Amino acid sequence: MTIAREFNLYVVEDNAQAIGAEYIFSNGKKKKTGTIGTIGTTSFYPSKNLAAFGDGGALYTNDDELATRLKMIVNHGQSKRYYHDLVGCNSRLDSIQAAVLNEKLKHLDEYIQARGQAANFYDKAFGDCHKIKVPFRAPYSTHVFHQYTLILENINRNELNKFLADEKIPSMIYYPVPAHRQKMFSHFNTASLHMPVTDWLTERVISLPMHTELDEEQLNYIAYKVLQFVNGQ
Repeated sequence: MTIAREFNLYVVEDNAQAIGAEYIFSNGKKKKTGTIGTIGTTSFYPSKNLAAFGDGGALYTNDDELATRLKMIVNHGQSKRYYHDLVGCNSRLDSIQAAVLNEKLKHLDEYIQARGQAANFYDKAFGDCHKIKVPFRAPYSTHVFHQYTLILENINRNELNKFLADEKIPSMIYYPVPAHRQKMFSHFNTASLHMPVTDWLTERVISLPMHTELDEEQLNYIAYKVLQFVNGQ
């Protein structure tokens, strides 16, 4: 944001997986993620921390003039029905989705707390296993655990994924192909980019079940099965 202010830039903050998290500045001031940039964005996809019944999303800003413009853009560029001042798109949130979200928003802090408790359980369960690295916890922000993603060392990640599936545990390998290796970017020759950390992580990460309804029995079973596989390697 300091750089943006210096060069008169806008910052669009991707908050699709972090709604409810707080960033703690060096002076102790706290701000919710998504409210730091010029525009914040979030997703209401059913698996997100604040989830609708179907697809949806939102933009937010503290700039009233910009908010007016954004509202027009997502509603066919209209400020008044059938009067189009801008080239816009049709991105209105369905009323039924808004109704669901209005109720669930009241419980967002509870959802975050439940996810945090599940993450704490996993952290403790895997803390002594040198082949597993648990998610990073930063002292300057809170974590809402949209995902709980492990980094594996000297473990066949794909075989673990298959093993857990056989045990009825829905682990996920998110983003198995990084952006610079996607076919849609091939005409930019992005595959030639040197991104060793991205490539290294892509082969080693796996996400465990994470949602608000996990109970201790389920968490024990998941952790036991992960460790059973990992210690057998």
